[in-house]
Amino acid sequence: MDRSNDVAGDRTITGASTGPAAGAPAAPDPGGAAAPDPAPNAVSDAAPQVGAQVGAGGARGADFLQLDPADAPPGGLSEWLAGRLRDAIGDGRLPVGGRLPASRVLAAELGVSRGVVTEAYQRLVDDGHVAGRGRGGTVVVAAPLTPRGRPPAAPAPALEAAETTGGTAGAAGAAGAAGEREVFVREPGPEVFDVLRAAPARIDLSPGVPDLAAFPRAAWLRAERSVLAELSAPALGYGDPRGTPALRAAVAAWLARNRGVRADPGDVVVTTGTAQGLALLARVLTAEGIAEVAVEDPGSLGTRQHLRHWGMRTPPVPVDAGGVRVDRLRASGAPAVLLTPAHQFPTGVVLDGARRRDLMRWVAAGGVVIEDDYDAEHRYDRPPVAALRSMLADRVFYAGSVSKLLAPALRIGWVLAPPGHRDALVEAKRFADLGGAALPQLVLARLMDSGEMERHLRLLRRRHRRRRDAMITALREHLPGAVVHGAAAGLHLTVTFPGRSPRPPAQTRAQTRAQSGTARAARAVPDTALAAAALARGVKTHPLSWHGQRRHRPGLVLGYAAAAPSAIEEGVAAIAAALHDLT
Repeated sequence: MDRSNDVAGDRTITGASTGPAAGAPAAPDPGGAAAPDPAPNAVSDAAPQVGAQVGAGGARGADFLQLDPADAPPGGLSEWLAGRLRDAIGDGRLPVGGRLPASRVLAAELGVSRGVVTEAYQRLVDDGHVAGRGRGGTVVVAAPLTPRGRPPAAPAPALEAAETTGGTAGAAGAAGAAGEREVFVREPGPEVFDVLRAAPARIDLSPGVPDLAAFPRAAWLRAERSVLAELSAPALGYGDPRGTPALRAAVAAWLARNRGVRADPGDVVVTTGTAQGLALLARVLTAEGIAEVAVEDPGSLGTRQHLRHWGMRTPPVPVDAGGVRVDRLRASGAPAVLLTPAHQFPTGVVLDGARRRDLMRWVAAGGVVIEDDYDAEHRYDRPPVAALRSMLADRVFYAGSVSKLLAPALRIGWVLAPPGHRDALVEAKRFADLGGAALPQLVLARLMDSGEMERHLRLLRRRHRRRRDAMITALREHLPGAVVHGAAAGLHLTVTFPGRSPRPPAQTRAQTRAQSGTARAARAVPDTALAAAALARGVKTHPLSWHGQRRHRPGLVLGYAAAAPSAIEEGVAAIAAALHDLT
């Protein structure tokens, strides 16, 4: 899905060491005091200082089982780690046959010595929970103490009928008629992303796309050959509309290891991406009489468009530095809400502890949550954040995909429904398409089971971190005074311009004048005009205003994952030149 703005950490561009600054780019709430503008050249969200090498050290913590060494008692790291692993084996998150991460890898992610991890593994070997298999790694051999939920439901009967289509016709020819910059002139319609993708440009800084050049082609081919060599003839027929059993089991294990979500494979419904997941959920909720799903503001234009296409109203709920304003959600009266709590899109903030507790109270009163966990794996400077589904399984629909991890072209995602909605979700999927393509699902399952996905994620984090750092450096040089949001995680940065630009003590008057001039110029120019001018110079990006229903500061959403560092620097320079020409 096309997204823009994901701001986990707000940063102002600077060349000096800076302190934290508060605030997401949401406009001040009319019911309360306006939050002060971020101090120019300040970095918020406890993000690393931009003047230094950003993210050089990173945050301690592992996606694997959401391990955080800060939870360990003093002097007891190995015993703490062994205990956490025993718990995961006991409750089934680490199934028999599952492999533990290499000790070197886990030690690096936790920021501890390798000896801590090897000692913990040895304790599990001594207990009989795991066994070393040489090159095969360390494997779980003990059975869980308790069963992991109910057994999967019997596969639904295949319907030998023509596959139905639920989407609208594409707008392939719209780009030529729209012209190079006309895409930014009108209010964005349903075809806007198709038109922008088709527009010619030297440099594409659109958000929401990973480093597609890093797609693991060799690993995919090996897995595909292996799958085809072992595939039986009946497996090529109609299958379970929920998806292949192999991928559902692999997804359940992936979510348990990396997102803290416990799910039975029978609870997983494989989709053709988050877009189809939203369509299915809209049908399920409509059947229950729900016609309104509140959305974060600012929030994903693409998500909002899909919900509206399926008849849902999407009232906006403000987002601030703590995440979605649950008090405003409660006041809206909406029975359901769609959230991106681990990395809010586009601001990148994380839903904090107080808001999560307030959200739990809202859910206890009957609210329904759709959790879009769209890029939680891509984090650089902060510990992992647990999914809401791990705490509120009975009231949270959970959606994810591999579009930001492998490639959008694979069209593979998944949805987990609360127990009371599971059958309705399976029925909606059955009558949508009888189930997705089985071969790519089986290949993906093989990659997940073999550890290739984790290796690929580690590669992407290193590449994306370098490109993020290159963009921050370019912004610091070419757009001084701009405020950057969401640098601690994700695949893009959101840039806004503060209302005032007080001079930090270390700055010269010349630097202050340059920063203030940038801010004043940007405030005088609509972000759609700036995006159009950038496109005229051969650079694609998203105006921040596309992703808000309420008024916000003008800004741009800049994707960095799919562009080389040299192209990023050139693109930011072109945007700065476009801003200069407009003012």
